[in-house]
Amino acid sequence: MAQLIVALDVPSAERAERLVDQLYELDVIVKVGLEGLFGYPERILAYCEARDVRVFIDAKLHDIPRTVAAAMVHLVRPNVRLVNVHALGGLDMMRAAVDAAGERAGELGVNPPHVLAVTLLTSIAPEDLNELGLQGGPGENAIRLAALARDAGCAGVVCSAQEVRDLKRFFGDHFLTLTPGIRPVGSAHADQKRVTTPAQAVAAGSDYLVVGRPVVDADDPVAAVQSILEEMSVRA
Repeated sequence: MAQLIVALDVPSAERAERLVDQLYELDVIVKVGLEGLFGYPERILAYCEARDVRVFIDAKLHDIPRTVAAAMVHLVRPNVRLVNVHALGGLDMMRAAVDAAGERAGELGVNPPHVLAVTLLTSIAPEDLNELGLQGGPGENAIRLAALARDAGCAGVVCSAQEVRDLKRFFGDHFLTLTPGIRPVGSAHADQKRVTTPAQAVAAGSDYLVVGRPVVDADDPVAAVQSILEEMSVRA
């Protein structure tokens, strides 16, 4: 069954903690991304750990293998379930991340987080690929990068829900797909370009759906999450 991840992309630790408290009983995973990791990392990670809230660390690590491995060591915690790296960092970098996550989890006596590889950001439109020097469409590039991630030992990829069906067909249902760019019916797309609704993402086979602004900017975040969970239960 697909799981909902709520992005704590907010400017202050106080607001992030308030969202954790509000959503605590809904059993969602929370995403700590670059805003939190650069702004208030230890505070929000320790807070989630104390509340036993599952965390996806959206670090998008992309550097030489040794640096990525060193960073991964500091991200593995008992309640961290998912961490991501950029597939464009290459096979050796992704393998170093997976190995470091496993070794650190062993030292802590916890289950290692799933390491997922970012294929193409959902803010990138098909027409943007030529500017990046990438040949083919989003689907072709996602499959090519996903194959590299699989060979590196990653548990799956971060991709648009529009690519999930093909990825599952190529790599099997066990290969995880985490899909940002999820917008409930009637929500603004903002800077996301390859978007889908919660129902469409679930129908495609997404394992994790990430929603941020439609929840954190809502007057009632709890009601917003409940509405999304209801939408996820209805297959498109």
